[in-house]
Amino acid sequence: MDLSRLPPSPSSGLVHLLVVNPAGSRHLYDYCPDAGLMVLKRVLDSSIRHPFDHGFVPNTKALDGSPLAAMVIAAEPLPTGCLIRARPIGLLELHEQNLCVSTLLCIPDADPRQDAIRSIRQIAPAQLEEIAEFFRTIRHVEGGLVLRQGWRDANAVPPLLKTCAAVSR
Repeated sequence: MDLSRLPPSPSSGLVHLLVVNPAGSRHLYDYCPDAGLMVLKRVLDSSIRHPFDHGFVPNTKALDGSPLAAMVIAAEPLPTGCLIRARPIGLLELHEQNLCVSTLLCIPDADPRQDAIRSIRQIAPAQLEEIAEFFRTIRHVEGGLVLRQGWRDANAVPPLLKTCAAVSR
């Protein structure tokens, strides 16, 4: 799977998103660009499961050096390796030490039932907290400490996407 020629954004308001970890899974995969395959990184504790499909925007680089992370609220879990067009509706910022790690929250463009969702304000606060808690827990398991977190709405996405796409070049 060669992602090198895939633009981060296929059109205004959308991103390409490669699903790495399906919703409900305890498996934590990483994409290995050299092999073009997903590699099992580890199996999470039985109490930790991905609340929604989790992946990344190809050909981007976030401040931590990894591709820009993204989570997508889909009606059913999408398979690992599935490429979708998604509409970012906001982002979660986690601050640890001197680093800010952002994760986009997206809606699948192919799901007409969710076409009206354009903002994180349309997502239940309990769902947003579930996502934030998942990332706080993962960071803690990996030896990090989240000092501060915050949700930002859809208008914060384009500048972040532009920065992450420019850094990857």
